[in-house]
Amino acid sequence: MSDRLTSSFTDTLTLGQKSYLYYCLQKLPQSQELARLPKSLKVLTENLLRNLDGDTVTKDDIAAMADWLKRGASDREIAFRPLRVLMQDFTGVPAVVDLAAMRDAVRRLGGKAEQVNPLSAVDLVIDHSVMVDAFASEQAFATNVDMEMARNGERYAFLRWGQQTFDNFRVVPPGTGICHQVNLEYLGQTVWQQQQDGTTVICPDTLVGTDSHTTMINALGILGWGVGGIEAEAAMLGQPVSMLIPEVVGFKLTGKLREGITATDLVLTVVQMLRNKGVVGKFVEFYGDGLASLPLADRATIANMAPEYGATCGFFPVDEETLRYLTLTGRSEEQVELVEAYSKAQGLWRHAGDEPMFTDTLSLDMGEVEACLAGPKRPQDRVELSKVPEIFGQSCELRVDQDQKDCLEGEGGQTAVAARQSLEAEFSLNSTRYKLKDGAVVIAAITSCTNTSNPSVLMAAGLLAKAATEKGLTRAPWVKSSLAPGSKVVTDYLEKAGLMTYLEQLGFYLVGYGCTTCIGNSGPLPDPIEQAIKKHDLTVAAVLSGNRNFEGRIHPFVKSNWLASPPLVVAYALAGSMNVDLTREPLGTGKDGKPVYLKDIWPSQQAIAEAVELVNREMFHKEYAAVFDGDERWQAIEVEDSSTFNWQQDSSYIQHPPFFQTMAKEPEPVEDIAQARLLAIMGDSVTTDHISPAGSIKADSPAGKYLQSLGVERKDFNSYGSRRGNHEVMMRGTFANIRIRNQMLEDVEGGETRHYPSGEQLSIYDAAMRYQEEGVPLVVVAGKEYGTGSSRDWAAKGTLLLGVRAVIAESYERIHRSNLIGMGVVPLEFIGDSAESLGLKGDELISIKGLNDLTPGKELVVKIEGDDGKAQEIKVRCRIDTGNELTYYRHGGILHYVIRRMLA
Repeated sequence: MSDRLTSSFTDTLTLGQKSYLYYCLQKLPQSQELARLPKSLKVLTENLLRNLDGDTVTKDDIAAMADWLKRGASDREIAFRPLRVLMQDFTGVPAVVDLAAMRDAVRRLGGKAEQVNPLSAVDLVIDHSVMVDAFASEQAFATNVDMEMARNGERYAFLRWGQQTFDNFRVVPPGTGICHQVNLEYLGQTVWQQQQDGTTVICPDTLVGTDSHTTMINALGILGWGVGGIEAEAAMLGQPVSMLIPEVVGFKLTGKLREGITATDLVLTVVQMLRNKGVVGKFVEFYGDGLASLPLADRATIANMAPEYGATCGFFPVDEETLRYLTLTGRSEEQVELVEAYSKAQGLWRHAGDEPMFTDTLSLDMGEVEACLAGPKRPQDRVELSKVPEIFGQSCELRVDQDQKDCLEGEGGQTAVAARQSLEAEFSLNSTRYKLKDGAVVIAAITSCTNTSNPSVLMAAGLLAKAATEKGLTRAPWVKSSLAPGSKVVTDYLEKAGLMTYLEQLGFYLVGYGCTTCIGNSGPLPDPIEQAIKKHDLTVAAVLSGNRNFEGRIHPFVKSNWLASPPLVVAYALAGSMNVDLTREPLGTGKDGKPVYLKDIWPSQQAIAEAVELVNREMFHKEYAAVFDGDERWQAIEVEDSSTFNWQQDSSYIQHPPFFQTMAKEPEPVEDIAQARLLAIMGDSVTTDHISPAGSIKADSPAGKYLQSLGVERKDFNSYGSRRGNHEVMMRGTFANIRIRNQMLEDVEGGETRHYPSGEQLSIYDAAMRYQEEGVPLVVVAGKEYGTGSSRDWAAKGTLLLGVRAVIAESYERIHRSNLIGMGVVPLEFIGDSAESLGLKGDELISIKGLNDLTPGKELVVKIEGDDGKAQEIKVRCRIDTGNELTYYRHGGILHYVIRRMLA
């Protein structure tokens, strides 16, 4: 920061006996124009002002923020410097692995290993590792925690080493809560304080996180979003997040939710509206007088799912509700007063009737929201509750017989379901015979950060369970039920309300404090049920209160996945089938012999509100008093005291990655791509779940075979996510999702491809290794929205390690495009063409020139030579969008650039 440039823009805020320095937007020459900006862009503007140095941030950058108002858009590249970084362990472990490897590289190239340290505050919350092995019993939680610690000892010892070795790095131990909930309830401050030359400087709290749903913190007026682990590491190490000044779509909320409608129904409606609007890469900011009646937990539910509607963030301004929540969750009185005073002084406070300037707007009367779910495989596919059986029946996964390949959509869902009714499988469970049919709900999980942060929907689930139990209903015996709260506070208030016992009577026992089913850690189904599904190829379902329901994510044998509110999760556990219309048909028969309908047990808004009133400040003080300490098992983990990590050759969890082992002090010139082969041709909406799966590892997959070669038994495979610290596992898992479809092969699901010129069908990993032996570079071709979903750095790292040098897609999701560049893979975008229009079969040779002479957004020519000798040339756009991204690409990746900067 340059004091000379910024000193004239500072002001002082005095509260009681304390004075605070802040960078005042009202002192800028453009202050009148800036006053009309969306609040989220005001936060960005303050960030630029505070970091104004005449180099990475100039006065022209700030002027561009004012100019943004002229058209609600800008092509100006800016450098955003978040104050802190949030990680979960799936994405955090590989980030710490990279930091450890960077220490080795710096030392090898003549620097000091200790140079590699986070410069920003970094918090890593271990929440992605617990699996639902045990369920529906009092011992479930203890059993799952024991298994988690046993499975993940190597990883946790590594994280303990990182916690001990790196500066500015804290770890929240397992069994505490989900990172976004811990962030919302404890870590986030809304207004940040830091010491600078003996003066307390205050500013808006900002962050980036290595999980897509970092956006949940936007509910507190905190600007933050998910980035890839690669980009987060660079932010930790002092590099700014390079971005274009975004478009901002205003979403106006009016009215109130009706009786019986939940925050989940609202967010699924918002997701569908914004997906239809098209907000990929844009900010969304919520405004309107409806916010006055929207609790912060409901705002958090909406903000959480920004990745599902495609936006960079879903921002809520600071207002009275923000202060109420900060007070409830145990923030100090001084902090709450500071948030109010600073937000009002800086123009960040939401006033009634506020109408900022936006790029575009849309609105929703919350009184029009209907009860709904989303499914069967995308979070934006909202389905009204009454239409679920019909839409389930229309699912492409339902086939009238095994030979029929056409989707049944348009032929009538109920007809399709009826045609499958004869397909049923008998199985025995606890010495009782049952019949499992298509549409059976085999997983019902109250899980994930989205809803388990929200007392209203959790109390609603408990009240519904109470009413159902009193009526004599029980869950269907084939349903695997689980409760995985976002924080320990949840079980405190469910127990205080007397509702935990009723959830337990329906099988919703505590299984762990973590993401569990939503991240794919649903654990195995009872063996008789798995065998019945496999034997008869049944299409069964999962209903979860999560945010992701992509193919192959929840469980390998569950084809149909539905997002729902926690009370509806309980209701479907009672009904046991997606073929039941919960608005008209009974959930079951009560103890009096009469049918019981959903409306008979649905709690009133008044009952929910009375239960929510039981949530109090003392609960948060109690659960967060020793948030970084962990239990005795965590504290007993011993680690070596060394500045560099002692890599173990026989470890199946942590391996020294190859990214920096041969790098030189200076980057080599980028070479053109000549005579490359196609590794895969993908369709639309290929997610990072498809590219880099996070669920279970199949025994016959390349990753499974590798683990077995190390002597790891199948029961100890753990998940892909838990093994992200081992590149050998992850590169074998890249493009290995069981539902991925490579269009180079007909009617084949899974990570397969065809090797050319041999024409042999191989796993994608085996084909890639053969191409590497042959010295042949690779290209991946894809459709629209390539890289949708979680911010998985391994989707880019694995792509690189397989030998892919370029991806050509019709469009990209923001984080994955950035991650590809961060690993030195160039993302290219079709201009008017597609794999289909070009008639690509997979046997073509691809050549791309001009890679050493790139500029952001430059058009390039791609030469495509078919197996028949015919050649064609097409134009593509380079999706390296900024100068900083181009610098990273030329260095072979963002971390290579950081290392060279340190050495310089």
